[in-house]
Amino acid sequence: MSAASEILSIPEVRARVSLVSVAQYHRLAEFDEAGSRTELIRGIVIEKMSKSPLHSSIARRLFKLLQELIPEGFTLLREDPLTFSDSEPEPDLAVVRGMETEFVDKHPSTAELVIEIAVSSAVLDREKASVYAVAGVKEYWIILATERRVEIYRAPEAGSYRELSVAEGDAVLECAALPGVRVPLAELFA
Repeated sequence: MSAASEILSIPEVRARVSLVSVAQYHRLAEFDEAGSRTELIRGIVIEKMSKSPLHSSIARRLFKLLQELIPEGFTLLREDPLTFSDSEPEPDLAVVRGMETEFVDKHPSTAELVIEIAVSSAVLDREKASVYAVAGVKEYWIILATERRVEIYRAPEAGSYRELSVAEGDAVLECAALPGVRVPLAELFA
């Protein structure tokens, strides 16, 4: 455990941590002093993890697969921010309603589908499920790359998803929020 993690595990210290608003976060530099990329989750600025070759490979493959399936009137984003009330995550992929030109002056505030790819740990990605549910994201997939499985969260309500299922083996991911978006796991994990 790092020194920062240790100090944040102390309840008295955690209670005194200053949270960052989305507006304050927008005034920060894109990269921190060490050149690290960050995202805002529940008012906390979190350094993004570096991407392994497996993560990058799956992200590229999934982007190509989805690009062909996204219906007209929707935009496929890759590592672009979504702006919520207290968070600004940058999911690996997201499908939002609207054309790209609608997001020149603002980031989308919800999505039809958000996808995170987890290689070493899915802890933060699972925590983000409630962030996405509060923002009304209709469907959320966590790709568990090394396990060759996908957690599928659906039906957001009152800050959580009512439905959770797991796809593995020769299953086909079917996005309930975007009919026609079907991704065979065999192609995803090829």
